[in-house]
Amino acid sequence: MAHVSTPCEPAVLSPEATVGGLVAAKPGRSRIFEQLGIDYCCGGKVALAVACDKKGLDTNTVIQMLAAFDSLGAAPAEAVDPAGMTLAALADHIEQTHHAYLKTELPRLDFITEKVSRVHGDHDPRLAEMRTAFVGLSQEMLSHMQKEEHILFPMIRRLEQSRNASILHCGTLANPIHQMESEHDSAGGAMARMRELTDNFTPPAWACNTYRAMLDALAQLERDLHQHVHKENNVLFPRALEFEQSLAPTAGSL
Repeated sequence: MAHVSTPCEPAVLSPEATVGGLVAAKPGRSRIFEQLGIDYCCGGKVALAVACDKKGLDTNTVIQMLAAFDSLGAAPAEAVDPAGMTLAALADHIEQTHHAYLKTELPRLDFITEKVSRVHGDHDPRLAEMRTAFVGLSQEMLSHMQKEEHILFPMIRRLEQSRNASILHCGTLANPIHQMESEHDSAGGAMARMRELTDNFTPPAWACNTYRAMLDALAQLERDLHQHVHKENNVLFPRALEFEQSLAPTAGSL
């Protein structure tokens, strides 16, 4: 089996480096991947060369873009370094930043997408499907956050604090993490479908201000979701699993 790098390893700019690992090493690189349409969150485990090939991009050119970005110096002030946080601090950051944003924004977008779909659906029938995709995403993410806040994140905090794998009476972290990653994939698919149905969140010439505000909000939702999922899939989850494994008793100690 080919070796897959984790965010705990140095992410050297190379075709074999995983996209998620590159962003975990330097969060600001996410801006380049966003610009190129490369998925660094749900698709973060694939090699850069594979991700570039899927988008019809030249890998060496992308590496040069990343290197040029790196040479500019530190990432923007608003970009945090999740790899430098403790597991508990990162879980807190995700809740206080991304969960808090979704709990405010999803109800607002629910109202706006319903209104735009109802008022302009006859003009563009795709808006009905866009609305359906949003409702599915919203329901899934609200349930998803509940499971993270009440089950998975407390497990990770207890594990880090106690440094004792046996404290997880319900078993390994692997099962709930696998479920969360599966839900991330589903959310990413719904977001991608909404982008497709709205021509990359581009308003038609006849769009009203509410329509334009909706598309702007959906684009922001996608950007936040990418950062949110990246911090979990490519940093928090693999580090938590690695930490759990490091605490497991070896055969010689039994």
